[in-house]
Amino acid sequence: MTHPDLAGVPPFYMTYVEYVKDDDMMDILHRSNVQAQELIKTIPEERGTFRYAEGKWTIKEVLCHMMDAERIFAYRALRFSRNDKTPLPGFDENSYTPESNAHSRTVSQIAVEMTRLRQSTLDLYNSFSAEMLLREGIATKTTLSVLNLGFIIPGHESHHCRILRERYLQ
Repeated sequence: MTHPDLAGVPPFYMTYVEYVKDDDMMDILHRSNVQAQELIKTIPEERGTFRYAEGKWTIKEVLCHMMDAERIFAYRALRFSRNDKTPLPGFDENSYTPESNAHSRTVSQIAVEMTRLRQSTLDLYNSFSAEMLLREGIATKTTLSVLNLGFIIPGHESHHCRILRERYLQ
């Protein structure tokens, strides 16, 4: 079983890792997406543009944010796994979200894309050796390991699924 290196998880990301820290990395990468898909299936299409408060993202925007973050985290893992020591910049999710074109797609189209994306992430992580998982790099002026990014991805997804259940789908 592969578990996160909790001592190496930056405080900002610990909230996400807390959701998944007791699971095997490959299992939770798979299972968290299955759970997200089960949740998404309960969202009626007409709810896709719902926001629970003024200025908050819509359901479709939350789902697209989840994909943006996964792509960025997986890209970081790829770079670090290849021993790329170039410090990577952060990303501003509040700038990305309005540019995601979320409302031109249906909830079901987004769900299909999320499944394909996670399969790509699983393929990437399946390609890493044990040595590669331990490699680190810098993103947003923070040291991250390939291994811990493998927990941040499903943890971030679980975090947003909880928000969808509690604030959007009550």
